[in-house]
Amino acid sequence: MSWLRALRETARSGLTVERRRLAPAIAARGALGLALVVGFSLAVFGPAVAASSAFGAFQAAIATFQRSWRPRPTLALASGGSLAVSTFLGYLTGAHLLLFLALLLLWTFLSGLAWAAGPTAGIIASSNVAIMLVTVTLPTSVATAAGHAVMIFAGGLVQAALVVLLPVRPWGAQRDALADALAAEADYARRLRHDPVAPFDPVPLMTARSAAAVTPRQARRRPAELHGPRRLAERIRPVLASLADPAVGAPAEGPQRDRVRELLAAAGTVLDAAAHAIRHGKPVRLPPAAVSVLRTPDTGTILADRPHRAALRLIALLGDVVETAEPRTETSPGEARTAEGAGEDAGAGAGAAADARARAAHPSLAARTRPTLLRLAPVVLAKMRAEVRPGSPILRHAIRVSAVAAAGYLLGLALPFGHGYWAPMASVMVMRPDFSQTYARSVARFGGTLVGVALASGVVQTAHPGTYLSAALAVLCAFGMYLLMRTGYAVSQVCVAAYVVFLLGMEGSGVTQTVRERVLLTLLGGLLAMLSYAVYPAWETPRLRGRLADWLAASGRYAAAVAARYADPAGPGSPDVREALLAARAARVAWHDALGLAGHEPVRHRGLSHAAAEGAGHALAEFGRAAMLLEAHLPERGAPPLPAAAGLAEALRETTERGAKAVRERTVPVWDDLRETVAAWDTEVTDPLLRKAARLLLDALDELSAALSDA
Repeated sequence: MSWLRALRETARSGLTVERRRLAPAIAARGALGLALVVGFSLAVFGPAVAASSAFGAFQAAIATFQRSWRPRPTLALASGGSLAVSTFLGYLTGAHLLLFLALLLLWTFLSGLAWAAGPTAGIIASSNVAIMLVTVTLPTSVATAAGHAVMIFAGGLVQAALVVLLPVRPWGAQRDALADALAAEADYARRLRHDPVAPFDPVPLMTARSAAAVTPRQARRRPAELHGPRRLAERIRPVLASLADPAVGAPAEGPQRDRVRELLAAAGTVLDAAAHAIRHGKPVRLPPAAVSVLRTPDTGTILADRPHRAALRLIALLGDVVETAEPRTETSPGEARTAEGAGEDAGAGAGAAADARARAAHPSLAARTRPTLLRLAPVVLAKMRAEVRPGSPILRHAIRVSAVAAAGYLLGLALPFGHGYWAPMASVMVMRPDFSQTYARSVARFGGTLVGVALASGVVQTAHPGTYLSAALAVLCAFGMYLLMRTGYAVSQVCVAAYVVFLLGMEGSGVTQTVRERVLLTLLGGLLAMLSYAVYPAWETPRLRGRLADWLAASGRYAAAVAARYADPAGPGSPDVREALLAARAARVAWHDALGLAGHEPVRHRGLSHAAAEGAGHALAEFGRAAMLLEAHLPERGAPPLPAAAGLAEALRETTERGAKAVRERTVPVWDDLRETVAAWDTEVTDPLLRKAARLLLDALDELSAALSDA
């Protein structure tokens, strides 16, 4: 992609306004906290302290909107506390230019490295640096600076208290994550009716797994229905695939295929009903038609062998999903019990009991815990330290943002505008580790600032609001920002720009001067951010082969772990298979994320064209699906072992590792050793499922080599 096209695409992306579900109650709660803090500060301390406390409450409310599974009060307190510390240290060094620059460089560098801990930590850290640049100009003495820091923390404390006192849909994010995972499974079941080898996006399952990790405090309060359905959804997916795939399941046409389609449709309906119940905290209501499909005795007469066993397994798992999705802890009567009854009528109660025993026997299936903030600190520091290495995109981002912040601050001081901190503040707020977000946010921030400042200035010049009316207008703008935050960065910046104009208007700052300064210095900050990425980039395009190699190696380890379980049966809940599957999913998501970022970069491909990347991704997805078909029929613990599977597992592991090395070295991998093993496998193994699955694995790797040879 050329630079001109990349700039056009990122500008369009930054100015796009999306239709999203709004949360007016949560936005009103954040605005209420801001109003309480500003009103109290104005009445007791005056406009200067009110401005500081307003920034603390404003930023703390923004922190509670971030996509994080931690309790919202914790995020508000962490944001308010870190901003208070940043502001106080900034004021202590503010009188000495070199000392303040050193602090600014250190603080922005650490905020850049904070992205290693995730986007929530990165956003909060970047916002702290940006707001610090404003708040350090308000105090007049060390004692006053300490008071401002206390008020900033008080703003975060008020927002945290309001989250506790005025809860809005508690556990809503976790409910949505789990419901989305079940809904994705339902959609997958319906697509399998028409496309027996339809792909499945594992991101909803990964998101639900992340949401399932809780702190000790959360574990004591988590609703019962958020405990088990995710594990069951994980187990349903391979069963659905094995039931639908004609290579190992029912024939492509005929009465068996019609029965499979009916079961898949009923499974989609049951999963959707469970998702709706979990999302809204209501009892599960199942349509009678879906229940009758699952309870009919015809399944045993139409399906046979592995398709029959997969159908019974599916019915049992669906019954468990319905039972665990109920918002009550006791067994529910009526319709909510019908799916469980269907599983019992099909003779599948033993499967549910086996699942319970497997979860108890394997720690990997136990409840996931999330460390508290104090215990999280060394983990975050370790992640940040791990990114201090050559080639790390996080390290490059940290270097860029610190250099741009210092340069913007010095340029702001040199220009005859005053309030020069707006240039580095704009840079810090728009810069992200990737190219597309940095450029899109730069354009959006300038456009939003221009519109917001113009609108707010028109109101000020027309109505001439006093101190308290300016404060009320600032709170109103903050409410608009909270409400529209997820619809687009440009829209939110309109509200933020107006908010700052009204907030500074409490002190009587000149409107004309504010307009000129903010527009020009915001433009300067955005240009510095964009220029820094052009001069010192961290392109994802050259790393695509490495991401593909990581996915290949992780998929090979997953397939090898599954094959090894046939040689040493340990039951469906094998922890090594589970860990290998999670690693393969993470590598797959990393590949797709990198591919999406590379698609917007103004960089020519280096050995991996768009067609080659698409073909390679499809091949590895098919490889993972073949391994999943094997996983769906893992032998129970104590079953007769299959010694030949150990050789297949070793061949899969070694061959994919060599193939991953070949991909990194820009050569086409060959699979001769695995081909010989599969040929011997065909003569030693009589089970048609295992023979077919091994050939599918080899065919997928051949497809990968064909895609890479075109590169």
